[in-house]
Order: sequence, then structure tokens, then C-alpha cells
Amino acid sequence: MGGYRTERVGNLIREKIGALIIEGRIKDPRVHPFLSITRVEVSRDLSWAEVYVSTFRPEGNLARGVQGLQSAAGFIQAHLGKEMKIRLTPRLRFKEDLSIKEGFDLVQKLEALAEEAGEAEDPEEAEAESQEPESDSPEPDNTES
Repeated sequence: MGGYRTERVGNLIREKIGALIIEGRIKDPRVHPFLSITRVEVSRDLSWAEVYVSTFRPEGNLARGVQGLQSAAGFIQAHLGKEMKIRLTPRLRFKEDLSIKEGFDLVQKLEALAEEAGEAEDPEEAEAESQEPESDSPEPDNTES
């Protein structure tokens, strides 16, 4: 039962912080709307929450965004305390999550491999070969003798 509650609190924190970022209520210039809260891990006693942040922009922007969120952690925590109506608001620690960027890189590598494989075997030649009738078998002789 405790795991379910921490998961619910984590999802609620993720939604609320995401809304603050998108609405532009965090005034730190390092926090841009392209930051995404990927997941939140809350301790069992609800005293700490690790908030994982990602973006598809260059890595330097992510590091600056995480620093901006960490400096605004007090404001964010106070906002969460008002919105969530729980006795103890978890202290927030923001961490970089490179999963979105790694996912984009992986897709690009797979597409490059697919292009290389397509160039090695020309699809037009393969299609033309599959449509040609087989000429190895002799045609039946329909003439009567």
C-alpha cells in the first residue's frame, strides 16, 4: 500500500511541476518550456523526491535548466504544499535525465543503418527480380501432331 501512495504523490508532483514550467511561473531564465519532467521518485516517508528532468535540446541547456529548477526548489516546494494538501511536502532534488536525448540518438542511428542496408541492396532491383517470370522451365508445346 505504501508503494501505491508514493507513486501517486510522485505523479502528482510531476504534473504540478510540469504545469509550473509550461505556464512560465518559474521566473528563472535558465528554466525554459522545453524542459520535461520524466519521472519523480519519492522516498517511502515522503520526505524527499528526486525529480528527473529531460529535454531534446543540447545537453548544456539541460544542465542549466536543472540548476535553475534547483534554485527555484523552495518556490516549487511551497507551491506544491499549497496545491497538494498533504501534511509533509517532500524536499525536491532535481537530476538530469538523458533518456529523451538518448532515444533520439538511437532512432537516428537505426535510421542511418536502415539507409545503409537499403543502399547495399537496391530495392528497385529486388522488386524487378521478384516480378520477372521464371524462364528456366520450358513452355509446353501446344501443337498437335
